[in-house]
Amino acid sequence: MTFKKLALFLLITVSYNTFAQKDGYWDKERATTKEIIVSARDRITIKTEDLPIGTTEIVYRITLLDENQQMTSSLVSMLKAIPDPYGIGQGSAGAVFLMSKIAGDDSCTYALFTSNDDAKKYVDDGKTEKACYAQVDPVNKDAKRLSIDKSSCIKQNSTTIWFGFTSKNWVLNQKVVLEVVPWVDTKLNRGWNQDNKNEIISLCKTSTMAQKMANSDDFCVCILEKIMKQYRYTEFQKLLAIEKTKAYKDFGNACYQDVDISKNVYNDLRTQASTLIKLQKYNEAIQKLNTIISDGKATALDYSSIGYSYILTKQYAKAIKSLKEGEKLDDTELMVKLNLAHVYLVSDDYSEAKAIYKKYQTQNVTDSLSWKEKTKQDFIVFEKAGLPSKDFERVLKLYN
Repeated sequence: MTFKKLALFLLITVSYNTFAQKDGYWDKERATTKEIIVSARDRITIKTEDLPIGTTEIVYRITLLDENQQMTSSLVSMLKAIPDPYGIGQGSAGAVFLMSKIAGDDSCTYALFTSNDDAKKYVDDGKTEKACYAQVDPVNKDAKRLSIDKSSCIKQNSTTIWFGFTSKNWVLNQKVVLEVVPWVDTKLNRGWNQDNKNEIISLCKTSTMAQKMANSDDFCVCILEKIMKQYRYTEFQKLLAIEKTKAYKDFGNACYQDVDISKNVYNDLRTQASTLIKLQKYNEAIQKLNTIISDGKATALDYSSIGYSYILTKQYAKAIKSLKEGEKLDDTELMVKLNLAHVYLVSDDYSEAKAIYKKYQTQNVTDSLSWKEKTKQDFIVFEKAGLPSKDFERVLKLYN
């Protein structure tokens, strides 16, 4: 490939990746640039500068120089032409682009380590079993990109990498130039890794709001996203306990008002209340339904259900009040009308009950259940619960 063709290929690659670049930046402020003299046949290690939080990739360049040689351009300056790390991961062209324009005649082998102890052991015995990467063939220059998803050298919480070098010059000292530039993911730079996120989610799951829901995943993710947007992880950890509690409460209230989350919350409460009513746990069902009502999200059917539960717990005044509220919301909802007739009947107001029973007796309360059949089903439940039943037969005779 001629130089012009190579230049054109690199230009196209860089241009493509500029449009498809990841959300991050090369951190030139915390790049490592070190020039070290390695004695003949010696081994040394070099520790990188502390990697910033959110480092997901690094690019490094190693150059061996003869005495008095100088680097013509730094790695940082070259990376300015490639804003995205994938721009240098497109095969050999990217590696060639990063290579030094000069290098000495000397060569070395090298290895990368993620712990100081492993690096020290390498200096002692030259073994690379504990290395996360090893270049065993001698080189006088090299350049590579390592990413968190393809290399064990970069981990989610990595702060340092150790480079070990073994000189292959048996007589003279070597000059080694090591350059390392980290790529910082903008989101991860805020310190929110997987463990930190799970910590917030777990705390959310124990909250009062979350426990109202059959599935609180969307709600807790909403809170997590708001906390992550407002605070870096270290900032959030420094908050006082009372400040954290307020943050959870404020963000929880905001998420609770989200249309989709709110809809799921109240549907969950309705499902739970329906199950409790079938299990004859009417007091618990009332609590669930009261949550919906107090939040101003009740439908006519919610008022019907709580009215029904009040009847079965012999709280007739509360039943009438709730059912009247249901009528205001939807005067055509026959489940409300039927329960209103029931509460008048068991509270010894037969004349009021009779008028309602007769008025709607030919209609269905649902698409498949008639008013008459539902009345019979309810009377069976009422009798088992010990409600006043002296007028049940009178009502059923009205339907004949």
